[in-house]
Amino acid sequence: MPPTVHSTEEWRDDGPVSSHTRSSGAGSERNERRPTAKALAQVEATVGKAIAAAVGDHDAKRTTDRFALALDAFERERYQDAKKILMPIVKACTGIQLVHEVAGLSLYRLGLWSDAADQLEQARTASRGATTNHPVLADCYRALKRYEKVEELWNELKEASPHPSIVAEGRIVAAGALADRGDLQAAVRLMHHGSQDPRKVQDYHLREWYMLGDLYDRSAEVIEARKMFGRIAAHDPNFSDVSERLDTLGK
Repeated sequence: MPPTVHSTEEWRDDGPVSSHTRSSGAGSERNERRPTAKALAQVEATVGKAIAAAVGDHDAKRTTDRFALALDAFERERYQDAKKILMPIVKACTGIQLVHEVAGLSLYRLGLWSDAADQLEQARTASRGATTNHPVLADCYRALKRYEKVEELWNELKEASPHPSIVAEGRIVAAGALADRGDLQAAVRLMHHGSQDPRKVQDYHLREWYMLGDLYDRSAEVIEARKMFGRIAAHDPNFSDVSERLDTLGK
């Protein structure tokens, strides 16, 4: 995937969400960066009331603004900044799905697998059956070598049958977990769920094909690996490092 592009914009954390703990010096709220109108509107429309109920009317606006600021940081791929802003909010707003979700995804991007899994599990509990974040949560457990949890989440995802892109990401993680344990053939079988090109190739199809090509390569099935990477290149020659993989395998 393309490398993360960081902006030069600076974000900072001003500590606990309670207005009673704020400093009145030079670092006061008058100098605090404001969230975008889009992020603020999204937060107010989705979890504004829940945040107010959690922190009280006195601190509701500040907490809402700071959560919107964290959402802005996350969407700008400033995950460390999002984490710093979110941690006090998570403590004050336990049980609010979106808060735990954004915190979990930020921690995941930072490679903090255990903490990310904890937040995503809390989002999972609050969501009452939503499977959108199952692939990310499963990938956390894969990194932690908790393969039984990966299998559990994959089975839940298959049963729920959400959007094909979510199922595809879950399948990639589940196959990766099998490969981690040395069962490359089982991983190949899991990924080989369709042999024909879809009517309209999406990014998640390319990701599935890349995983399958990589598994074939690791299994020393060079011809099949070339086919899969060539299939990707035919649709998007700039996808990931597919050109280099084909050069290595010999076109």
